[in-house]
Amino acid sequence: MTKTLRPARDFTPAVPVLGAYDPIVSLFTRERQWRSALLAQLAPRPSDVIADVGCGTGSFLALLGRSGSLPRLIGIDPDERILERARAKLAATGVRCELHRGYLRDAAALLWPLQPTKIVSSLVLHQVPLAEKRAGLAAIHAALVPGGELHIADYGLQRTRAMRTLFRLVQCVDGFADTQPNADGIVPRLMREAGFAEVEETAVIPTPTGSVSLYRGVRSRAPKDRA
Repeated sequence: MTKTLRPARDFTPAVPVLGAYDPIVSLFTRERQWRSALLAQLAPRPSDVIADVGCGTGSFLALLGRSGSLPRLIGIDPDERILERARAKLAATGVRCELHRGYLRDAAALLWPLQPTKIVSSLVLHQVPLAEKRAGLAAIHAALVPGGELHIADYGLQRTRAMRTLFRLVQCVDGFADTQPNADGIVPRLMREAGFAEVEETAVIPTPTGSVSLYRGVRSRAPKDRA
């Protein structure tokens, strides 16, 4: 099932040569390591409704589908080319998933009828402007059921000179203005500003392009009116 919301908005597109997207991400981000840690942190259950916001080519959704936990899966991404690759990948692995075209800030409108219990996002926040980071996290908070969880894997605080130097490769590709707030460690603060409680950085994984951090937060407040 595919649903489209609103016309295109600016975003950092995936690698132009789409066939190279997955190998490049795997090589330069130690994808297997942080995806395994993210899956363990997410701890999917059969009763879960899990949305991957910024799902890309569907690699993490495929991993979730093969985990044996059998939650309901939803993927959101703004790039129709990438969604086509996700459809093919998920079909090839036999994973059932709903795919919707949308941006971070569209999460509430796309997801609230589905009542997601957990939302995951990986390597997305560092690619978008600060205003979109804030709007996206607020929309994700609004989309989750009370007690629902947000799990993030993304470039976070670059704590050492070596990691800051390596991260410049990402900044040259994705732009300094969008990526620098992540490198300065802003993600936990933005999560709290969006209303998340129990916010914590649970892991820091060094990669050839800087350190990737895992974060977790919980929606504990009463649900707001949803537009």
